[in-house]
Amino acid sequence: MKKHTKYKDFFQALGEMKQYLLLWSTQSFSGLGSAMTSYALVIWSYTQQGSALMTALLMVSSYAPYVLLSIFAGALSDRWNKKDTMLVCDTLAAVSTVVMLVLLKGGGLHIWHLYLINGVNGVMNTVQQPACEVATTRVLPKKYYQRVGGLRYFASSLNSIMTPIIATAVLGIAGMSAVVAFDLFTFGVAFVTLAFGIHIPEKEGLDEEKEKLLASAKKGLAYLRQEQGIFGLIMFLAAINLVASVYDAAFPAMILSRNGGSEKTLGMVNAVIGLTTFAGSILASFVKKPKSRVRVICNCLLFSMSTENFLLAFGQTPLIWCIGGFLGWIAIPLMSTNLDAIMRLRVPEQMQGRVYSVRNSLQFFTIPIGYFLGGFLVDEVFEPIMAMQPAGSILTRMFGSGKGSGAAFLFLVIAFAGICVCLYFRRDKRIWALEEK
Repeated sequence: MKKHTKYKDFFQALGEMKQYLLLWSTQSFSGLGSAMTSYALVIWSYTQQGSALMTALLMVSSYAPYVLLSIFAGALSDRWNKKDTMLVCDTLAAVSTVVMLVLLKGGGLHIWHLYLINGVNGVMNTVQQPACEVATTRVLPKKYYQRVGGLRYFASSLNSIMTPIIATAVLGIAGMSAVVAFDLFTFGVAFVTLAFGIHIPEKEGLDEEKEKLLASAKKGLAYLRQEQGIFGLIMFLAAINLVASVYDAAFPAMILSRNGGSEKTLGMVNAVIGLTTFAGSILASFVKKPKSRVRVICNCLLFSMSTENFLLAFGQTPLIWCIGGFLGWIAIPLMSTNLDAIMRLRVPEQMQGRVYSVRNSLQFFTIPIGYFLGGFLVDEVFEPIMAMQPAGSILTRMFGSGKGSGAAFLFLVIAFAGICVCLYFRRDKRIWALEEK
């Protein structure tokens, strides 16, 4: 009888979550296609140009619109029909991908084309994201909100695992055009499902209550001026994002250039990182509420910064790089879980939209800076330094020789920079004050 009841409850839940599950599964599938294209473009760019900076600018062009516009994106999304917003943003992003495919097939694709295309996609993602968040709220009964977090993290982790594996395989077997074609196929599945299979209710009669864009941003900033602990935490993450994005810019340059490195090796290490993140998210879901969330955040980031970067700096084999990826990412989901809990518990629900929009701009503005800085440092500083080293010098014994050794040298600097950031903000009394309430 109990078993029959469980089955009945399960199928009832599936029925009540049907609209959300359709939205989640197809949007996640489309996200896999987009991630594969982005991953393949990094490899294509570096093999074509051999420049860490020019490759890093791909991410700069994607993130810059997000940083500049996210403070207003939520308020803009509130004014527009959610389903129409998502469809239009997806369509314009797909059109830009078609343009890229045409240029690629015609042999006329250049790196500056990708910067423009990534910029357009960045704007579309910035506007679409808040619309998708609201759409999720409207198609899903409140009693299932807790399950949504697990499903979304599952999809994100699965995409992180599958992206390098599938993209590397398709790229090696059928080339860049096949990767882009798969991306367009996933878009088509998500578009048709959203257009004809999902109903997103629109609330009426709220136009009078909608704030002006600047007024919404000012309220979010005013709240952060009052809540210095939250502001300090955001600045901590902004500094970490700066260091992490320098890492992201140097990572493919090193793996693709070193002896023993290749496209397959890059895919393998990224797959290990994806699997580690997935395992870490499962681990985080079973860990009990800590006595100090701030201490968990600080310790997780310190552990991450003080392990992976040293192994990437001194390791010269895929095995060491994979171990570094595991150590660097296993604690990140636990950190993210506690960070999210602090934000949701401390920021009033009626202020979360405004505060999160401002948070996104403040916390992530360092990412495009870090990507540019990382690419510049690899190409113009550390690789030239290593190229001038005679055989048998201290630096060549530490980091090896040839292309990629400069990126390895940079990882040592990143390691110390990350540790210093963690130790500095660990002493910030404003952040520890978050534990008092």
